[in-house]
Amino acid sequence: MKISPSSLKTPLAETTTAERSTGSNRAHQAYNSGSTNEVDFSAAARQLNSLQDSSADVDMQKVQALREAIAAGELKIDTSRIADSLIASVRDLLK
Repeated sequence: MKISPSSLKTPLAETTTAERSTGSNRAHQAYNSGSTNEVDFSAAARQLNSLQDSSADVDMQKVQALREAIAAGELKIDTSRIADSLIASVRDLLK
């Protein structure tokens, strides 16, 4: 069997430019026909958006208190409490 360039045509190559652009225009018209400028977010999306409020991310008073305690050598870290919390978190994730 001989392979010639004419037998290597792809389905896209067999369509004309006019056919491709007509299909594209139909998709564009279908997209724009019922579109509005409003988007309705789900309750979960609204909650996630509210969590992005950067002003509530960091309690600067606590940060300053920790800085002062570290500088004064007064900060005591309870490693067993940290370990217990990590283990509890992993247990929750595995449930």
